[in-house]
This record gives sequence, structure tokens and C-alpha cells, in this order.
Amino acid sequence: MFFEIIFKHEYNSMVVWLTGLSGAGKSTIANAIYHLVKSRMPELVIIDGDVIRELFGSGLGFHEMARCEQIGRIQKLALFLANQHIGVIVAALYSNMELMQWNRANLPDYFEVYVETSFPTLERRDSKGLYYKARVGEIKDVVGVDIPWNVPKNPDMVVCTDNEEFPQLIAAKIIKAVPRLAAAFGA
Repeated sequence: MFFEIIFKHEYNSMVVWLTGLSGAGKSTIANAIYHLVKSRMPELVIIDGDVIRELFGSGLGFHEMARCEQIGRIQKLALFLANQHIGVIVAALYSNMELMQWNRANLPDYFEVYVETSFPTLERRDSKGLYYKARVGEIKDVVGVDIPWNVPKNPDMVVCTDNEEFPQLIAAKIIKAVPRLAAAFGA
């Protein structure tokens, strides 16, 4: 019995990282994955970039170095949890290739999902007015406007959210593509 429990937990340790521009749907898809799988994989957690920023306070800016520091926090937390045999889903905007390479080299059973969305769709969904404010000069340090967005070079999966497909359908595609989620879900 003891060995079965250890095997089960080792089987579920992984990091699925959703990346894309603000408004692409990363958090929505991460939450859909979580709700579809959580009852069968209780050791599953979500790390959302916006939530982590709130937890650590608003002292961290949005310029590129601050964004790298933010991702560093998330990476450390994801590794900490994964090393305890926790399944981790990360939803975080970032565009630094070195950070992405670090993820692939250091996070166990890493699976990267690029949530691709066209800029017109992002602007249409922009509930915070982020892209509009950046274009008219009210704010700075917006990835995709005045901070370059580097499209992931080798993601494990690309999902496009331009067509307004239900998040649960996109989540189901990701679940089927990630062996550990698929096994837990029974896909």
C-alpha cells in the first residue's frame, strides 16, 4: 500500500505552464483544466501570475526587469510545489527566452502551452483598458505594446483563442495532450 501511494504522487508531479499576452485566456483555461481534473487529482494547484503579484504586494513594477523577477518568484514556487509531488498549472505572462529555457531545464515534466491570440482580439477583450491606455500613452510597460513579446519558440502545444471556443473545450485538448492530466482524467 505504501509503495502505491508514493507511486501515485510521483505520477502526478508536473508543471503545465500557460503563456500568452494579457487577455489571451491563460487564467480562464487554467481554471477550466483545474475544475475538470481536480476531483481526480487532488494534489493539483494553480499558480496565477496576477494572484502571485497581489500576494507579494504592489511594490513590484511592470518594467521588464520587474517582470523577470515576478516570473522568478513563480518559477521557484512551481519548483517547490512540484518537488513535493504536486501537479502545478501556471498561468503567467512572460516573454523572456532565458526564463522559458530555465523552465524546460528545471521544472519536472514541464509542458508549455502557448495561448495564442491576435492583437485585435486582445484589444476587444481588454476589460482593464490596458492596451488602449498603452497606445494613448497613459501607461507604460505593457508587453506587446512597448515591451516586446517574444513568441515561444518551441511550446509543447499551441492553442488559439481567437475563435471564442469554450474554455472547457480548450482545457480538454490540453488535458488529452499532457500524459499526467490525461491519466488522471481518464482520457
